[in-house]
Amino acid sequence: MARHLITSALPYINGIKHLGNMVGSMLPADVYSRYLRQRGHEVLYICATDEHGTPAELAAKERGVPVDTFCAQAHDAQKAVYDGFELAFDHFGRSSSEQNRGITQHFARRLNENGFIEERAIRQVYSPTDGRFLPDRYVEGTCPHCGYDKARGDQCENCTRVLDPTDLINPRSAISGSTDLEVRETKHLFLLQSKLQHEVEAWVSLHEEEWPQLASSIARKWLTEGLHDRAITRDLDWGVPVPADTWPELAAEGKVFYVWFDAPIEYIGATKEWADAAPAGEVRDWKSWWYEADDTVRYTEFMAKDNVPFHTVMFPATELGVREPWKKVDYVKAFNWLTYYGGKFSTSQKRGVFTDHALDILPADYWRYFLIANAPESDDSSFTWEHFTTTVNKDLADTLGNFVNRVLSFSRKRFGDEVPAGAAAGETEAKLGEEIAALLAEYETQMEALQFRKAAAALRALWSAGNSYLEEKAPWLEIKTDPDGAALTLRTAMNLIHLYSVVSEPFIPTSAKAMRSAFALADDTAAWVSADEAKSLDAVPAGTAFTVPPVLFAKITDEDLESYKERFGGAPE
Repeated sequence: MARHLITSALPYINGIKHLGNMVGSMLPADVYSRYLRQRGHEVLYICATDEHGTPAELAAKERGVPVDTFCAQAHDAQKAVYDGFELAFDHFGRSSSEQNRGITQHFARRLNENGFIEERAIRQVYSPTDGRFLPDRYVEGTCPHCGYDKARGDQCENCTRVLDPTDLINPRSAISGSTDLEVRETKHLFLLQSKLQHEVEAWVSLHEEEWPQLASSIARKWLTEGLHDRAITRDLDWGVPVPADTWPELAAEGKVFYVWFDAPIEYIGATKEWADAAPAGEVRDWKSWWYEADDTVRYTEFMAKDNVPFHTVMFPATELGVREPWKKVDYVKAFNWLTYYGGKFSTSQKRGVFTDHALDILPADYWRYFLIANAPESDDSSFTWEHFTTTVNKDLADTLGNFVNRVLSFSRKRFGDEVPAGAAAGETEAKLGEEIAALLAEYETQMEALQFRKAAAALRALWSAGNSYLEEKAPWLEIKTDPDGAALTLRTAMNLIHLYSVVSEPFIPTSAKAMRSAFALADDTAAWVSADEAKSLDAVPAGTAFTVPPVLFAKITDEDLESYKERFGGAPE
């Protein structure tokens, strides 16, 4: 089987992330990783907190703690939430790690040796009030392109345009708020992306037809506009330091690498963290995933559209310029925005549902299913409490949860705590088996294609097929005239429950485990369900003991809905 390297966009360290962050990178990466593991592939799912840059320094300053202390605490807080969402990372690292520091400095040295880094004197914003140069994110103002009045000096959060601090209208210091700003000369390192333009174009042309249109169109737009040389260092106290053996003057001034340069390298760094954290007696070869791995590893990245330029153009330019055989991404799964009632989720403005609050309200599976079933793939999608409630109640509570509960409860009431034998499978069961096998094939096709909304629809269709079968056979009536026929119906339905427990695991892992553990099978190690097994529906034989699990999904009531809207806000006035 293939080796699959999976990464998702690194979440910024400054604060718990919202549902838009979750569905735009980490959750679909987890769903895909789980699916690939079930199909027998070797999978390595790597992520990390993005800890450098001004957001970390500003957040630490706001809390009155050293930045390294803040980052350590924030990393643990984020990891706890991701554990709550059942994200099965192989390793969730930190971009401030020694591993990332060493690899980032190695990349910089190699780029310099190959003529792709240049030291330049530039004019940079200086704040006399703060007594320091202000890196781009320390400067805020109005975006010259869209008029957003809280744009940062590196990128406008509203229109996603990349900016320089001097582009901003009415700029101010993010530290003190002072508008008394000057422009002074200082020296920084620049990555000469312009010299790598044609190589990046050639590389993108090999992949863009396979990528989703969103990813390829963004990459092509950047290349059409032309790659510009871009500073890769900043005046900050926190970050990967410029190595003194190569740039002694800049190192003495305390320059560090800019976050956009070192953060993508952290994918490699985090993989080395994973290897270095191997338990005694286990050897993990991190380099085989990244070095000379083009023919042995399939690398898939998950990210929202604002991160696409960095991973389809800028980081590939870095890797190409190093002139070493580092693995570059094969497939970029890009997502549009998940909005909150049509407005943008915003970490900085605390608008929308944040992941820790989501888990306070309902278990992770409710959120996992809804988000993936409504993933913003071809266009933006909107979160509303009304839509969320309808989806949970219809798909999870009624279609799946009610099916599981009424089958197991009715069978225990009429036949006891073992799967009943009953009659041999007949024409109706054969027809059901063919339908299930076809739906399973569709589900597999969509998962392989990373079409998550379509995969969710196929999974929902599998659940619905069980309900249709139950309604057709009506065992609550059948038992009055044909007990053996009713037993067959219930035995078949229990096999459907077991099948659901296996194939639903990527979407709803906790509920899948509850369904599977309901049956006391002696050797239940199947990772997936083959077409023949789906047709026969006999994985759970008669005589198997079973229990009725607690209610899988409770319905969201009108009172619940109103309380959620009151807490988080509903449709804008």
